[in-house]
Amino acid sequence: MAPERPAWLQLAVALRWPAVLVLALVVALVALERTCHRVGEEGRATVSQLGEAAATIAERFRTGTITTTFTAAIPRLVPDGALKLEVAAVEATETVARSDERRVLFDLVSLGTTVTEIRVPVTYRYHLRLDEPWTLDVRGHDCLVRAPPIRPTLPPAIHTDRMEKRSESGWLRFDAADQMASLERQLTPTFTLRAGNRDHLGLVRETCRSRVAEFVRSWLLAEEHWRRDRFSSVTVVFADEPRAETAAPPTLRLETPRE
Repeated sequence: MAPERPAWLQLAVALRWPAVLVLALVVALVALERTCHRVGEEGRATVSQLGEAAATIAERFRTGTITTTFTAAIPRLVPDGALKLEVAAVEATETVARSDERRVLFDLVSLGTTVTEIRVPVTYRYHLRLDEPWTLDVRGHDCLVRAPPIRPTLPPAIHTDRMEKRSESGWLRFDAADQMASLERQLTPTFTLRAGNRDHLGLVRETCRSRVAEFVRSWLLAEEHWRRDRFSSVTVVFADEPRAETAAPPTLRLETPRE
């Protein structure tokens, strides 16, 4: 018959598994507390980083700094480093003509009139200078762009392969060929002047406006600011336009998704 164990030993044997369970529970609680503390610290750091990023984004798109932010991004938007933003091209069939009458005997006798005419297609291109002042302002959810004036890209392209010539000479006039040659020499200066006149600029102005709006939208997209809670429209006005900016309608709007 085995000797009887002491009471303290019997109690220790009886409590050994509950003690192990309690110890394991304490270890698990300590590990959980440390994990929660680490996750909390990481979460607070993430929130802090997000807050700092949001503050930085908000600062970059305030009225006072948005122009600087945009102009700093131009080299990235125009990777070839060009100083010109081509915004429009249009082809027009132009006509130039010259008429010359000669008279003798105190203008009493006409020797006839020489008439020369040239019809030729011409491609006019237009650009904005990227090194001239650009100003962007924040008007609610609208980005107001004050762009430089539209400028013609010179010289215009004259398509001489499709040139049409016509000449008529008076009964005692034999200089039609010389007059035609002189007229041809004046084509480039003549079309250079036409490229910058009000009529030709008027033909391309709205195309240029849309192109500039798309250019600015590309930048806003790259900066993740082309969205309804930030910028949902772009309004473009040019430096050579007399109309009030407040009357200018948005040039480009964020499209409403179709249901």
